[in-house]
Amino acid sequence: MSKRTIERKMTPFWMKLDTSWLPFADAATPELPMRRLLRLSLFQLTVGMSAALMIGTLNRVMIVELHVSAALVSFMIALPLLLAPVRAVIGFRSDGYRSVFGWRRVPFIWFGTMAQFGGLAVMPFALIILSGNAVGLPIWGKIGGALAFLLVGAGMHTTQTAGLALATDLAPESARPRVVAMLCAMLLAGMIFGALLFGWLLTPYDQFHMIQVIQTTALITIVLNSIALWKQEPRRRYADDEALPDRRAGMETLAAAWGLFRAQPLAIRRLVTIGLGTLAFSMQDILLEPYGGQVLHLPVGETTALTAMLAAGAGTAALVARARLTRGGDPYRIAAAGVMVGLLAFSCVIFAAPLHSGLMFGAGVGLIGFGGGLFLVGTLSDAMNRVVGDMSGLALGAWGAVQVLASGIAIAIAGVLRGTIATLATHGAFGPSFTGPAVGYDAVYHIEIYLLFATLIAIGPLVRRSTAPTATSGPAQHDAAFGLK
Repeated sequence: MSKRTIERKMTPFWMKLDTSWLPFADAATPELPMRRLLRLSLFQLTVGMSAALMIGTLNRVMIVELHVSAALVSFMIALPLLLAPVRAVIGFRSDGYRSVFGWRRVPFIWFGTMAQFGGLAVMPFALIILSGNAVGLPIWGKIGGALAFLLVGAGMHTTQTAGLALATDLAPESARPRVVAMLCAMLLAGMIFGALLFGWLLTPYDQFHMIQVIQTTALITIVLNSIALWKQEPRRRYADDEALPDRRAGMETLAAAWGLFRAQPLAIRRLVTIGLGTLAFSMQDILLEPYGGQVLHLPVGETTALTAMLAAGAGTAALVARARLTRGGDPYRIAAAGVMVGLLAFSCVIFAAPLHSGLMFGAGVGLIGFGGGLFLVGTLSDAMNRVVGDMSGLALGAWGAVQVLASGIAIAIAGVLRGTIATLATHGAFGPSFTGPAVGYDAVYHIEIYLLFATLIAIGPLVRRSTAPTATSGPAQHDAAFGLK
């Protein structure tokens, strides 16, 4: 038996699989090999864990176990999201920043990581004071909780914006759609892993366990993000900045750079579409787990699993979108398909209450994740392919600013609207047939369906006129289009 035959037999079966069977294996390139790409994507994993903790687990714990008002919970969760416009500024600053070590993106990712760590470290104590289960005035709990959520949110914005810009810098133009899908999948993996882990650790609920879970998340964040940053961005010398292409000329100020960004065809319509779609998919973020607990009477472990189910649907969507984008699919056609799935998803969630069907509710949650995932990957892929010159930070910051700002507004409106309508229904304002706990939730779900129809109207011209990115398209083509060359 030859040595080659022996080596083939000793090779594990998974090493013999064709790369088409391995998700995101084709995202690797000589410039960005798989090992380096996986390590870089760890920052998305920690952002996903923090999102699952804040929007999923703590949302349920504060409302049901700590008895904090739903309006105050909505305000606290939405507060850091309202900082989203800063993402465009962060992206723009990271485009032209030069640290003493020669890095552009790394300092922003690091300081964002430190903000996440600090907010998570103090958050559990602020929540305990807020609930009235500890010595201290409730006002200090409100102030401490708001500051903690602000720190975590600001850290997530900064880390994600600079991290996506760094990935865009490192990945060649032809591989960006696959890299986008992989980074989105890693974000969703963090949400799934975090939701399942938090649900397991907090069943049954205990305040001491809550402190351990939140502060362990802070430690995991700083460790994994440090690993993600290690030797990723090449250091530049001061002389290298003087040798940058002339296409950077005229973009020294944010206003000038924003003018170039707006000069792209249908740029404002794209941002409006992102905002409407995000509003439609995000109003349910803080409602699904309380809905499962108050209406369908599910325990903490099962309602926390809903966040994992939501992320699993979005992860499946990332795989589907990656396959379509790799074959030259239109990003906004993919986003439109996600909107159509969302219409079916919210219908399932609405009918789950009168039918008392946990199965239908779970199916609706999974479909919400799938539709939202298609919309997310499609719009993010389009944003990464519309980079003007070296301004990847501004392009991704604008996408992130609209997306996250819309999420914050949606969460704030959803909490207040649900509470107001539920109170009116309890006092019989809508008649004896609409007095149950599901009335406030269903009203918000109906509004989300209307917003999905509005998104389809806005996305129509983008689907008709957009062209699929090709392997040969790149910054040079963008420069020629905008007279920068």
